[in-house]
This record gives sequence, C-alpha cells and structure tokens, in this order.
Amino acid sequence: MNTNYLENNYLTLVGKVTGEKQFSHEIYGERFYTFNLSIPRLSGNADVIPIIVSERLIVGDMLEDGKKLMVKGQFRSYNSYENEKNKLILTVFAKDISEVEEENESDIAKKDMTTNEVVLVGYVCKKPIYRQTPFGREIADLLLAVNRAYNKSDYIPSIAWGRNARFCQNLEVGTQVKVVGRVQSRSYEKKYEDGRVENRVAYEVSIGSLEVINQEDNGEEVENKEAV
Repeated sequence: MNTNYLENNYLTLVGKVTGEKQFSHEIYGERFYTFNLSIPRLSGNADVIPIIVSERLIVGDMLEDGKKLMVKGQFRSYNSYENEKNKLILTVFAKDISEVEEENESDIAKKDMTTNEVVLVGYVCKKPIYRQTPFGREIADLLLAVNRAYNKSDYIPSIAWGRNARFCQNLEVGTQVKVVGRVQSRSYEKKYEDGRVENRVAYEVSIGSLEVINQEDNGEEVENKEAV
C-alpha cells in the first residue's frame, strides 16, 4: 500500500516563544533544539507546547523569548526509559518555521488562519474510556496509533467531548479514524503511595471533529461544536 505519511499527521501552530531554546540531540552532524511555544486559547488561557527543530530551519534570533512564530510539522511521540519505567514523551517536530510580524496579525485574522490545528489519521489502539465529570460533562479518552515512515508509529493521546465522546465509546480497537483538533497542554498532580505529589504536564489532542474512514459500506462523521 502506498501511504503518504505526511497526510497522516500534520499541524499548524501560531504562538510566541516562551523561555530559552535548549540543545536536544545531534544526528549525522545535524543539531536539533527544543523550545516552548505558547498558543493562546479563546478562553484567555494558553497551551504551552514543546517543539523540536533542526538548526537548519533556525534563522537569526527567531527562537528568542517573545518571538511570534508559525510552526508547521507533526505531533510525535517517543519512548523514554526512566527509573526502569517506560514513559511516553510527546512533542511537535517542526518541518517549517517562520516569524510572524506583529503588524500582520490582522491579516491572519482576515484570512481566518488557524493558530492551533492538527490533523491525524490513525488507528484506535486501546479501548476508548468514556466517563462523565462531576458536572455531567461527557469525555472519552482515545489513544491513536499514527503510522510514520520506516515502520514507526506515533502514539497520540486524544480526548473527545460531548456527543463525540458518546460516539467514541463504541469504537473498536483497530478502527481507523481521522481527527481534526488542537494540541493542548494540561497540568495535573501525580500522587504516590508514600504521599508525595508531583506536578506534571500532559499533552494531547482535543478533538473537534472525528470521522471513521475504514468502513466499507458507509463512513460516519461527527463534529463537536462545543466550546473547549
């Protein structure tokens, strides 16, 4: 099967650099750096997303704190082994990066350009977990396996809301879906048996629309119109 892996996983983020860039790793003489991009939400809060970028895409001082950037790339996962435990690390791999001039913000609004959108085509690899919050809000957690070149896959945690959540609870493992949403960061507390509490940040895709695409007879599409 001829698969275009770039169509399986692509995103666009527009936000401001927060903090300083850090050296990540080097492959065949090519150095990669990480930095955080702060992307505002309509609610007034912001998602702070980690980005990995090659030195070959960095122009001048574009990664200085406060610089406004447009990043295009893929949402990827990596396995990290710490204390004999496997940990899933999520980050954005930048394929293109450019500065956004402040005076062009109105132009972006006129063009209705998204500041945070990700498109994934993948497979449900764990049974979705459906639940309701104490306030009655419906949520479903999905883990999607998104194929990448060289027989690799990215495992992307995703979260659906409302009627999307109700729909997702019936999805079988192995179902192929296309989701459109946004990359979000979420703070939470990890509590240990000895009473210790550790503050952590999770990264996931908040699903806006979802489509089942591997049904032979007819595909189904559900769109979530709720504000998130």
